[in-house]
Amino acid sequence: MSKDIPKVFHNTINKQLKNNKDVYYSANNNGDNIPLEKNNIKKVKNIKQKINQIFTSPNYVYKANVIIITKEQTRKEKIIGRNSKYLITMDNQTIPIDDIMDINIEQ
Repeated sequence: MSKDIPKVFHNTINKQLKNNKDVYYSANNNGDNIPLEKNNIKKVKNIKQKINQIFTSPNYVYKANVIIITKEQTRKEKIIGRNSKYLITMDNQTIPIDDIMDINIEQ
């Protein structure tokens, strides 16, 4: 049972392909690598966006060790939750979001 298999047509490519460059490019125009920011948290202007990024990051499982700068003080806390007005700490204390000047993940 020998059957001749038909030949497959293929077109010749006469140009340079740049598919990967159009889809993904990890360096700027000078060829320098773009640095990734620490803990995948991008710099944002809004504190609520920063808090959302902490809680949605892949590093957050149950608690996040953060440094919170408020109007009165700077303190280290373990936050475990939030609602629309407060952050909830491991010690069951609440920190008003409106009083927070800056928040960062502790290194």
